[in-house]
Amino acid sequence: MSANPASAAATDSPSGSGSGFRIPKVPFWAQIVAGLVLGVLLGWLARSQDINWLYTTLDKVGHIFVQLLKLAVAPLVFFAILVSITNLRKVNNAARLATRTLLWFMITSLIAVAIGLAIGLITNPGSGTGLTPKDGKLPEHAGSWLDFLTGIVPDNVITPFTELNVLQIVFMAAVAGIAALQLGEKAQPILTLSESVLELLQKALWWVIRLAPIGTIGLIGYAIADYGWDLIGKYATFTADVYIGCALVLFGVYPLLLVTVAKLSPLQFFKGAWPAIQLAFVSRSSVGTMPVTQKVTERLGVPKEYASFSVPFGATTKMDGCAAIYPALAAIFIAQIFDVQLGVGDYVLIAFVSVIGSAATAGLTGATVMLTLTLSTLGLPLEGVGLLMAIDPILDMMRTATNVAGQVVIPLIVASREKILDRDRYNAATSSPVDEPQAVLAAA
Repeated sequence: MSANPASAAATDSPSGSGSGFRIPKVPFWAQIVAGLVLGVLLGWLARSQDINWLYTTLDKVGHIFVQLLKLAVAPLVFFAILVSITNLRKVNNAARLATRTLLWFMITSLIAVAIGLAIGLITNPGSGTGLTPKDGKLPEHAGSWLDFLTGIVPDNVITPFTELNVLQIVFMAAVAGIAALQLGEKAQPILTLSESVLELLQKALWWVIRLAPIGTIGLIGYAIADYGWDLIGKYATFTADVYIGCALVLFGVYPLLLVTVAKLSPLQFFKGAWPAIQLAFVSRSSVGTMPVTQKVTERLGVPKEYASFSVPFGATTKMDGCAAIYPALAAIFIAQIFDVQLGVGDYVLIAFVSVIGSAATAGLTGATVMLTLTLSTLGLPLEGVGLLMAIDPILDMMRTATNVAGQVVIPLIVASREKILDRDRYNAATSSPVDEPQAVLAAA
């Protein structure tokens, strides 16, 4: 018996409620790529045609996107650290897990800084650039060991939030979390409220994350319009070094550790962690990416109680891109520009600063504080920071992607070695969409 023509027409109609025509859904990664391409084109157009309104628009769009991310940073960090510390009471051998996590943070940081130093010594990124000490300028904010150590403790509870001092916010959250553990059941109402606030912040942050393709257009477009290809050309070797160094860690060191130490498939890791990595590349913020990072870590089989500690901890301290590879290469680059000879002792100092001082980066966009901390330790001119500020947005994308990948890898390694990793869930990570951050945040 033939089908009813009217029914068939209704089914085929774009407005039909059946299996009619629908606009295909564009994957999030494709939206990001489209934003990158469009941003480059608009930036080139604004610069080559001297279109001031387009230049200003790109600047404002990128600035608003970053400001929206920063708006959630302070409360997100506070409540994430507070809740993560109190969640450790639900985990067996919590002290052991925390110690192992910190140990692996340090091990991978040492590997990353060694790669950075090796690439810098081989390529000599500061040679032949045409840059001179006169091109440098003092940074607005510099970091020193005294500032780092004394700056951990805030003068009051308000200023760290208004000035976005993430390190001080982490300190206060840690104190509050430990105090809550000591109070026991009396602190339960506060903990329940904190968990609810954290979920609310993550939901609000997801609304910002959905704007990432638009933010990408502004950020990339402004970088091209403001700096131009000529300036980028002067930093070609240094830029390539940073990207190659980060790529070696991201696609070489991490997979090797997963195979040899955790006995896990690297391919499964990238399929599961890719939403966080791609968002980190665009947003340039480990803290802004943290909700997605935690979700993909849990989806890869790490227990929620441990992931809720290790990921926020990593988002503020685990910075292989910003705090290991980049400072090592930048120190060599600046030393060559200013004609300063570095010795073996200086390279050891770079490794020390990278491992101990990485918390100074605090998961925000850029790594200026960490760079000034490294330069001041080595006695290199701080004017060198000014040489790198122009190119920093381009470098920061790859650095942050590497940071976030490491923030997922370490919990996987520790959970695997402690035999608390759900391997079936890890191996099944490909069964759910991996190209949409909204898929991993569906429960947020």
